[in-house]
Amino acid sequence: MPETERIKSADDDPQRIEDLCVKKGMRMTEQRRVIARILSMASDHPDVEEVYRRSAAIDNKISIATVYRTVRLFEEAGILERHDFRDGRSRYEQVTEEHHDHLINLQTGEVIEFHNDEIERLQQIVARELGFNLVDHRLELYGIPLADSKKAPSTK
Repeated sequence: MPETERIKSADDDPQRIEDLCVKKGMRMTEQRRVIARILSMASDHPDVEEVYRRSAAIDNKISIATVYRTVRLFEEAGILERHDFRDGRSRYEQVTEEHHDHLINLQTGEVIEFHNDEIERLQQIVARELGFNLVDHRLELYGIPLADSKKAPSTK
């Protein structure tokens, strides 16, 4: 197995988020079901406008306000996680049991999910050396493809 493993971000269950909402006792309107399905099937980290675009293609009666309220409701329920990848918009992904980190392509905005045991080990060491027990973390790396990095100025 490679040291750094890419993680597949889309869930195979298009009803995963809807099922979680039902388990948490949320009232599921048809519009919420559409939004939940869109988010369950997302292989990227869409922002609210993208969720709205995809949802409206299925049900043109869904408003952007409904999408904003629903995404906020799902986030508050611990079903979605919000990320701000320095592009000025909040982007969302399903909360999962398995930890992963993110590498963001600054040219395309693509978000690559990955896991690396060595990075995890080093973070534990740093926390211990500073007198802490690490209970959570979030790592975001920002980069450009190697083929293009020779053309870009250094950020150091």
